[in-house]
Amino acid sequence: MKLPLCVPVRLALAAGAAEVRLRQLFPRIMWALTPSSPERDEPFAEMQRIESDPEYRALFLAGLDAAIVQNAEAAVDELRNAIRPDTEERAA
Repeated sequence: MKLPLCVPVRLALAAGAAEVRLRQLFPRIMWALTPSSPERDEPFAEMQRIESDPEYRALFLAGLDAAIVQNAEAAVDELRNAIRPDTEERAA
């Protein structure tokens, strides 16, 4: 036996009204039971911004290039000092 169409509609309306009433009576419990989106990781959010914002990407890549150059120059200086000591050390 089929139920009339109005019965499922009334059940849906009653469930919605019950949810509203429960939210009013027990806000903390309903907040805890409501699924929430997980917090985004900062590195992932940073990557999304780099991929989606061309201006930010340009700034990020410029900073990255400068950091790579700085680290490469520091490594070259360390290698030079390891291979050929400073002139002060040669005189001694």
